[in-house]
Amino acid sequence: MNISETAENYDVSQYERPSVTVDVVIFSLFDEDLRVLLVKRRSWPSKGMWAIPGGFVHIDETLEDAAYRELAEETHVTRDQVYLEQLYTFGNPGRDPRTRVITVAYFTIVSADQLAPQADDDATDVGWFSVYAPPPLAFDHAQIIEYALKRLRYKLEYSAVGFQFLPEKFTLRELQTAYEIVLGTKLDKGNFRSKLRKANVLEIVDGYRNTGGRPARLYRFREDAVAEVKTRRLFP
Repeated sequence: MNISETAENYDVSQYERPSVTVDVVIFSLFDEDLRVLLVKRRSWPSKGMWAIPGGFVHIDETLEDAAYRELAEETHVTRDQVYLEQLYTFGNPGRDPRTRVITVAYFTIVSADQLAPQADDDATDVGWFSVYAPPPLAFDHAQIIEYALKRLRYKLEYSAVGFQFLPEKFTLRELQTAYEIVLGTKLDKGNFRSKLRKANVLEIVDGYRNTGGRPARLYRFREDAVAEVKTRRLFP
């Protein structure tokens, strides 16, 4: 900025103005796989390709408001159904053929029984795909999903974020399976349960689940378990 500039003589036209978009990575866990929600693009560029839900930020809205609006417009997923967390800003100059576009990515985790997404005007279809075998994706969305998976694994190891993948009540076996699918590795049963006890994030609830053998006790996360666990790496 020129040191002689003031509010009276500042000329905004002297500076190029890149466009800003938001993209939202939605993770869920079902059919023994980690899934991501994608929409099929209706228009150029990358017409007919799958992409992360998202779009351009309006001049008068916050980034978070834009993310929730785009999510609702493209998938009918509303603000009260998901909690979004800002992931990262992606700004490679060549990432979008339309113009210079910087995107602020968000991500969230939902239980599969929470959502029934539907495609809207900006998309011809919407669907869940395996994070580990996605279709060809528009723009740099493969890179965004890869980064989101790394963040998810980090949060899973250092926090109680895993509760968002599960129904309110679950067995320890179901919880361990969820962690194994997301982390991409097998966990020792005894070690896993020992760390859960030390973390003190679970509480027993009434009832059992019939698993074909001995009925399994049900648990839920404590109300304050959403907070980061104050301990060193939990899993694996």
